[in-house]
Amino acid sequence: MANRSHVLVAPFPGAGHINPMLQFSRRLVSKGLKVTFIITKRSRESHFLVLPLPLQGHINPMLQFSKRLESKGIKVTLIVTPYIAESMQGQHSSINLEPVFDGSKEGEMAANIDKYFERYKLIMPHSLSNLIDRYNVSEYPVKFLVYDSVLPWALDVARNKGIEGGPFFTQSCAVTAVLYHAAQGAFQVPVDESDQAAVSLPSLEKLELNDLPSFATDASSYPAIRELLLGQFSNVLEARWLIWNSFNELEVEVVDWMRINKWSIKPVGPMIPSMFLDKRLGDDKDYGLNLIKPNSDVCMKWLDSKEPGSVVYVSFGSLAAVGEEQMAELAWGLKRSNRCFLWIVRESEESKLPRDLVKETSGTGLIIKWCPQLQVLAHKSVGCFVTHCGWNSTLEALSLGVPMVAMPQWTDQPTNAKYITDVWRVGVRVKANEKGIVTKEEVERCIREVLESERSNAIRGNSDKWRKLAKIAVDEGGSSDKNIEEFVAEVACKSKGIIE
Repeated sequence: MANRSHVLVAPFPGAGHINPMLQFSRRLVSKGLKVTFIITKRSRESHFLVLPLPLQGHINPMLQFSKRLESKGIKVTLIVTPYIAESMQGQHSSINLEPVFDGSKEGEMAANIDKYFERYKLIMPHSLSNLIDRYNVSEYPVKFLVYDSVLPWALDVARNKGIEGGPFFTQSCAVTAVLYHAAQGAFQVPVDESDQAAVSLPSLEKLELNDLPSFATDASSYPAIRELLLGQFSNVLEARWLIWNSFNELEVEVVDWMRINKWSIKPVGPMIPSMFLDKRLGDDKDYGLNLIKPNSDVCMKWLDSKEPGSVVYVSFGSLAAVGEEQMAELAWGLKRSNRCFLWIVRESEESKLPRDLVKETSGTGLIIKWCPQLQVLAHKSVGCFVTHCGWNSTLEALSLGVPMVAMPQWTDQPTNAKYITDVWRVGVRVKANEKGIVTKEEVERCIREVLESERSNAIRGNSDKWRKLAKIAVDEGGSSDKNIEEFVAEVACKSKGIIE
């Protein structure tokens, strides 16, 4: 067949278009046709910058989103501080890291978080502007900026450089709605506890005062963080794309309310490593950032020795600090439960542990400084997660089907706890006494309710339901996967002037 027919195939530059047309091209070749498949150099032409707040709980989900973008043919550069970049060397994928000086030395954030964020806000807009200028005269000009939602000034920087940008929200849609209504003055902040017992807001569950983000009842704590949380709405509706680490099915009422009110929302989560969900990114086994070195071998060998569903896993994340009295009550509550427990106690918290705890629980408890949380939650021996209800930990537990005992500490965690117990129904929430302390008896009660009570079967069933739905959302053709596809395609069309 010297003069074979020659077919040109020109798909729209999106994986959802390219993949089926590529399969069709292979069929044509099998029929004896010569086929030329036309694709753009999108991996070169489409270059996205991703700017997270320099905290592990913000970097990790935005790094995962970067990996998903990369899998769609986008070149991604993650903007981090020099300290974060050094910590990530050898841990990340092919995503480019761009260290940008944030005006601080290592450890200054921990010393005074309010002063750190004040300095960050002064220095980073100029640093970001210079970075965009540098890339725009290179072979990889910037097409889009994905920025942490608490850094709204980044959209102004991007547009001043002639590029589009969109915020990435590292908190739930429900928490974002509460914060938005607070910023709009829908309820007084701080809430007057003597005058108001609950808050009712569109699309949300009725929220008691202890369900609200912590700043709503204590405006004096961490004023810089309060400013970040409320300030993220200064230009939110000016952005064409609003990206969320959540998924449609998890928060359908809030997502619908946002869309009705003209929010261009794209839930893309859960943003956890692919090997724990859809397994489509073959080498994506961890986040790629651990500012605290995990003691992996010890805890995994210990878990291997335990019966399925028998272990209570306890962790309050990388930031939350628990008082000494509360630490003691939690410790003795774990002992009273007569369950094996794996407890993560950071080095800065170790001095608060009761003196005789390790000795008295040597046969049932393991206390270590840090662990690979996803591997722990995925382990068959873990039956319950006592959690501070940080959004990343909440999504991980939901995605891996682990029931929770909710023990929120601050910021968005009380609202997450409300949804864990009353909306998704995947756990129980501890009740503090009049001094604000959760007693050992209460800790024991909640653990037993999740693992042994009549409710435990329903809680496990709901946990398994959300695990399946989370996997479906990020898998090929799922709601989050489609949202990423649409986002990438829309940005490509916008940058080429196809859409306004």
